[in-house]
This record gives sequence, C-alpha cells and structure tokens, in this order.
Amino acid sequence: MTEPSAPAPVTPEISTRRAARAARRSAQQARTPRAGRNLPAAIGVGVGLVLVILASLVFWKPAFVYLVTAAALVGVWELDQALRSGRVDPPRLPVLASVGLIPLAYYAGADALAAGFAAAAALVLLWRSVGAQQDAVRDVAGGVFIVAYVPLLASIASLMVAQPDGVGRIITFILVTVASDTGGYAVGVLRGRTPMSPSLSPKKSWEGFAGSVATSAIVGAICVGVLLDGAWWAGLLVGALAAAFATVGDLAESALKRDLGIKDMGSILPGHGGVMDRLDSLVVTAPVCWALLHLLV
Repeated sequence: MTEPSAPAPVTPEISTRRAARAARRSAQQARTPRAGRNLPAAIGVGVGLVLVILASLVFWKPAFVYLVTAAALVGVWELDQALRSGRVDPPRLPVLASVGLIPLAYYAGADALAAGFAAAAALVLLWRSVGAQQDAVRDVAGGVFIVAYVPLLASIASLMVAQPDGVGRIITFILVTVASDTGGYAVGVLRGRTPMSPSLSPKKSWEGFAGSVATSAIVGAICVGVLLDGAWWAGLLVGALAAAFATVGDLAESALKRDLGIKDMGSILPGHGGVMDRLDSLVVTAPVCWALLHLLV
C-alpha cells in the first residue's frame, strides 16, 4: 500500500511569490471603481458627446437629426450583432435601412413616422420570407424588435426638435436623462446599500434610484422654467418620470445582455461600452419627455 505523499514544504521563495500575487490583487481591486466603470474615460466621453450634441443644436437643427441617425445606425448594428450571438438572425439590410425613420419624422411629422414604421416592419417580414422557413418567426420578431427599439424610439427626438422651441425641448430631455444617470451613480456609490435588482444589475440600488429621481426632477424644474418658460412643477414631473423610465430602460437592456451572455453591446465608447449602452436610457425616456412636454408646457 502506497503511503500518501507529504505536502511540499512552503519555502521562503514560495511565500514571497504568494505575497506578491496577493498584493497585486489588492492593488487591482483598489483601482477598480465601486460602480464598475473607468470613471475618467466615462466622464471625458460623456462631456464630449454632450458638447457635440449642443453644437449641432445651436448651429443647425438638421445636424442634430443626422447625428442621431448616425448613432442609431451604429446602435442597430450592435443590437443586430448581439441578437445573432443568441442565434437570432434578423434581416440585416431592412433593419439598417430603418434608421431612415429618424429624418422622416423630422421632415414629415408623426403621421409619416407611423406609416414608415409599418412599412419597415412589413419589409422585415417580406425580406425574411424569401429565405429558409426554419426559425422565420424568431428572425422576423428580432428584426421588428430592433426597428421599434432603436429607430422608432429615436425618431421621437426628431419630433421634439422639429417644434419651434425644439432646441429647448431636446436640451431638457437630454439633461434630465443625464442627471438621472449621474445622480444615481453618485448616490449609489456613496450611499447605495439596498440592491434594486441583483439578478439584472447588482450595482443598482434603491438609494441610487432615489438620487436619480431627485437629481433629474431638480434639473427638469430648472430646464422647463428657464428654457421653455413653463411651470416649475411641470419640470419636476418631467424629470421624475424621466428618471423612472431611464432606470427601466437600463434594467431592460441589462436583462437582454444577460440573456445573450454579453457584458456590453460594443466597445466603441471608452468607459461606456457601445452606443446602445448609452442609448438604452435615452430612447426609452424620449417618448415620455415628448408626451409630457407636449401636454404640460
């Protein structure tokens, strides 16, 4: 019967190597932000994007529409690639062409947008019907989902900017959404204790959500009063509901990414991920801001 071998002795050299590895792990954890972002890169990219958007609004409103169209085109491509990793094969050309809904809404209005969306969905169906019939329903559903999630919702921004006071409406919409993200991030890092949805987004907390709502409501009251000459309470309502829907949009995309087994939709924006990782909140809050500003201001 063979005697069990004794464990190898721990030499000073092995102890030194283990201590060095432990020190490196500790240093890496210390450098990792609590909220999981590369904060300097995220701030730099975020500020740059806001400046580009403001410049397009100030100098020529159609430039903003084309900027949104370009961002939506990248977002559609990222979402298409993500769905393909989950074995959904949307008709690529029709979903990419559907970003034409964004300038269509600006130049022709809401009725044309509704007709254009119906035509885009029909094109997805017809395009996919030509190929093999296996998984056709799943592929068509994926294609219509992309068209509705990105180009259709992004087109609401075109409807807002087309108004006579459209620049003020768009700035209000963007600032309340950014304030929601910033306030939630800051309060979540400093005071976050109670997870909101651990299975979808472990770093989101109810304390952070309260910070999102409060910050967005304050910014909304200021923007509506200063930029749109509206009532402060209307701005509070716009900001609070925008924060709620922005959080829903963020959690919805987190659920989608978890189901597909991916961390980010892309890597084009340092510190943020892909374009869709930034559009997730904006496209969901756009209809909310458009409707509330239309009714209350």
